[in-house]
Formats: sequence, C-alpha cells, structure tokens
Amino acid sequence: MSRDAGLCVEVQEADARAPARRPACVIGTHLIFKPDVLRSYCFGCWDQRVFDAFVVAAATEFCDGLRSRPPVSWVRRFDLRIPVHDPDRWRSEDVSSPLIRALSLLTGDQWNIRFTGRRHEEACPQGILGFSQNAKAVVPYSEGLDSYMVARLEADGSGIEPIRVRLGTRNISRTASETPFVAVPYEVRYAPGRRTESSARSRGFRFALLGGTAAYLASTDTVIMPESGQGALGPSLVPVGQQPPDQRTHPSFLRLMEEFLAALLGYEIRYVQPRLWNTKGETLRDLLGAQVIGDTWRDTRSCWQDQRHVSVSRKKRQCGVCAACMLRRMSVHAAGATEDREIYVWEDLRAHNYEDGAAPAFKKRAPRGSHHQYALAGTLHLEDLAQLARLPRESPKLDLHVWHLRQSLGLAPEEARDRLHRMLMRHAQEWADFLQDLGADSFVTKWVAQVRDAHA
Repeated sequence: MSRDAGLCVEVQEADARAPARRPACVIGTHLIFKPDVLRSYCFGCWDQRVFDAFVVAAATEFCDGLRSRPPVSWVRRFDLRIPVHDPDRWRSEDVSSPLIRALSLLTGDQWNIRFTGRRHEEACPQGILGFSQNAKAVVPYSEGLDSYMVARLEADGSGIEPIRVRLGTRNISRTASETPFVAVPYEVRYAPGRRTESSARSRGFRFALLGGTAAYLASTDTVIMPESGQGALGPSLVPVGQQPPDQRTHPSFLRLMEEFLAALLGYEIRYVQPRLWNTKGETLRDLLGAQVIGDTWRDTRSCWQDQRHVSVSRKKRQCGVCAACMLRRMSVHAAGATEDREIYVWEDLRAHNYEDGAAPAFKKRAPRGSHHQYALAGTLHLEDLAQLARLPRESPKLDLHVWHLRQSLGLAPEEARDRLHRMLMRHAQEWADFLQDLGADSFVTKWVAQVRDAHA
C-alpha cells in the first residue's frame, strides 16, 4: 500500500473562485478545448454528457502528469472534484463505479472523484457539422501501422472503411474541420515545471473514450481496436520492472469502458479486437495478400519519439530500436516485406556494435542515454514475450492471464489458453526468424544471447 498522502485537485470553470489549498485545474487555462475539433464531435446535436466525459478524461490526464510516482510504490492517491452538467447522473453507482474501476485498472492508482454542478452551461460550438454517413464502425486511428492495416482490412466489399477517429493533437485546417473526429478535441497544459510524471497511463482512457463517444455519435455500436496480440496483451504479460501491468487495450479494461459508457449515455457500445490472437506480422501478411489498391503502409509511423530526438540531417525518422520500432521491423520481416533502411535512425540492426548501427550523421549514437535504454528495453520485451511460449501450456505463470481473458471475452478455459498459447508461439517463431536473419554478429542478437546465458 502506498504511503502517498494523496493529491487533491479542483477542476473549475473560468470564473470560479480558486479553492484554498487545492491545485486548480481551470477549464480554458489548463484544459483547453479546441472549437474546430470539438465541433467535429458534435455533428447533428450537442450532447453535454459527451463534453463532460471529455472534461473527465482531460482532468484525469492532468492529475496523472502533475504528481510523480513514489520512489518505492507505484500507487498514488487522487481526490478529484469535477463540475458537470448532470451531477446526479455522474454520481450514480452505475456510472461512477465502472469509471473508477477502469481508471484504477489502467493507471494502478487510487481515484476518488466527486462531481458537482456546473455554474454555467457549456455553449454549443457554432456551425455544427452535418454528417449523414451511415457508419458500420469506428476505429481509433493513429499514424501507426496497426490502425492503418485494420482500417483497410475491415473495409467491406464496397471499399467503405470504418470511420477513423484521429488520436493525434495536431492543428487542423478549415477543410479538415468538415470531417468528423479529426483530432483529440482538448489539450492538457501545466504551469511551467508542474508536469513531473511521464508514465502517462491515463492516455489509454482518452483513446478508449474518444472511440466510444465517436461510435455513439455516429450511431454505430462497434469500436474496432486495431492492436495485435503483441500490442494488446504483451504489456500485461511482460510488465516493466515492478510496474503494474499496462492494460490500455486489454479486454478487461475495455469491458469496464463498455459498462461505463452504457450507463452514462444509455447506449450499448462494443469494443471488438479482430486481431487480438494474431501477431502484427500476420496482420501485415493478410494486408499484403489482400492486394489493397493504393496501399501505403510504409508511410505509417510506429515510433513514439518526437522530432527533437529522432532527426537525421533535420529530417524526422523513426528511431528503429525502441520496442514499437523493433516490433514493426520484426513484423515486416515476418510478412516477407521490406522497408528502406533510411526511415530509421538505427539503419542497420546487423551492425556488430550498437553505435555503428545508427546513421553516420546522427550524433547521439553512443551506448548510453535514453536511446540506448529504449533499445535494450525493446529487445528484452520481445525476448521476454517469446520466452513465455516455452512455458508448459498449463503453466501457473499464465493461469491468471488466462482467467482474465476468459472473464472478459466469455471464453471456455481451454479455448482462452489455446488462443493465447498459439499467439505466443507465433510471436516466438517470428522473433527467432528475425534474429537468425540479423545474424550472430548483430548487436541485437548478442544482447539476446547474453540474456539467455544469464538465465541458463
């Protein structure tokens, strides 16, 4: 149990008086709503429940970044007060209970959220977007390979793809504002030096909420979560250090989001995961086999690092060695495809030394610092996930994971175990093939050999 004294945060409207001894989180100052983007979530009608849900998501994200995690224990305690249009609805057990459970599961923290009535109604954005498309589904869409592949594969015979719910925060043009769900409709800002925590587990709530509210507004009941089994289950199967499992797209978290949104909106929404039991490499192979016209999967981006850290000669690349990049490169190899090496900072994974694999013009190539740590962590994550395939099918180490999958997906015990085992076996084979292709002299292969020798 954490000894953290807790953090009390008051979310307030712009003209409200600042509370004593509570950090203020002001709508319009710390929680910035973007009119053009917000309008793209309001076609046909203005729903105050959706706006309040965005405030809740932004406020939890504000808290998540404001308080550093304790040096010994991961857990923090938050006491959060938020003004909403219908406080009775938000206070009801049907709404508040799954909300708190979802946030606790996602972040590993303790949340106490109290809802108060708003002083003023939020104004409806001018120029509500008229949108008449009859959607069959929505898909949370980043610049990543998974969301691109699944959006294309889920298109029906007429070529109509699910509506893409953009997860970025980039500025949009006026023409883009004529399209629904063009970006995240809010931005969280801190006073200088106030953001102290970077784990950002609450972002999973943001992404799931945007997909769920978009489905409601588009009159569809389906949100397609595009992550492969490695992305959806891997972070919970092999957590980092002493951190609690990362479950941002785990079925257990998504069931809680369904429960929360059904109670809040009075509308049943399903989060479906069509590639949950597949590897990313298998999904890419299926995309290539479908021979999608105009396919541009190589233009997607898997690396999460920004331009300041992954530019070569002032041109942004992907780092090529973090966990996301390593999974991408392994998956491209598994699908029998290729990419230009110049899209990555670390162009050559076959290099004998880590520093020799980077582009010659890249200065931060020394085997130290954040890039080196990300490279080691990425390699170890894929190796640790592969090692799970070597466990007996009835291994106690996997029993709890199997139980959670059974409960959240309604599967029979053996079916859940068989599907998980099959995905892990496929990942392990793809990883082994990738390492073999890199060769015994590769710095990646040598890192893996050192780990295996240490555990022998």
